[in-house]
Amino acid sequence: MYPLLALNLRWILRDRTFQALLAVSLLMIMLVPVISSFSMRQSQELAVTLSLSCISFILLVFSLLLGSTMIWRDIERRYTFAVLSLPKDRGSYLMAKFFSLTLFMAGSALIATICSALAIWITAAIYPSAVPVRWEMIALAVAMDLLKYLLLAAFALVVTTVSTSFFMPFFTTLAAFLAGSASQEVYDFVNSAHGAKMPAVSRVVAKAAYFVIPNFGAFDFKLQATYPIPFDAVHALYALGYFVVYAGFLLALATWLFSRREIT
Repeated sequence: MYPLLALNLRWILRDRTFQALLAVSLLMIMLVPVISSFSMRQSQELAVTLSLSCISFILLVFSLLLGSTMIWRDIERRYTFAVLSLPKDRGSYLMAKFFSLTLFMAGSALIATICSALAIWITAAIYPSAVPVRWEMIALAVAMDLLKYLLLAAFALVVTTVSTSFFMPFFTTLAAFLAGSASQEVYDFVNSAHGAKMPAVSRVVAKAAYFVIPNFGAFDFKLQATYPIPFDAVHALYALGYFVVYAGFLLALATWLFSRREIT
């Protein structure tokens, strides 16, 4: 699997589209001190929020594009036939794709985090705040964002193993991300006093969707990184365990589906 992983990672790194996206995102991050200066009282907090939002956005773009195109592009260019003719099973081929994507996104997140730390440090030096910068929580927020978008990429990988086009995996994954980002709020509303007034069918559907669609809201630690909110270790462990279980299930499902797909 390692030669396939290195080959896929090399392909991603040489893609000018992803190089341009990473360059633009880093430029946006370096503009954070300038944009934060427009805030009269919370420049540091705004710098942290903007930096984390930029990192989250670029990881979202990478997970959508890479997760939706890695299998489809190989099939379109007939690369899959050459690779699968080697003494490698389809599961190894699929895992090499996912782990090369993981390494690329982790490296991109690390570079963006270093640039963000510099931007936040400059902002905090120019506009001092009574609240200290919580570097450890910023690192945790980025790490959890990385897990969130790797889970999204695993979901895209499942869809692309049964799809014959780029559009179905891309828009299906985007819809799942939007639904999963709001699923926790919907679930809390359904279980509230106001939600009890909803039709029974709607409540059942909402609860079923909550357990089926990935709960991406569980990985959001931006507030803890920006403001002096106490760290909840249980929440972090829950998010980590949720990622391991759900991502493992999605990768197993993708392998099973791809092993039964007829490639012509």
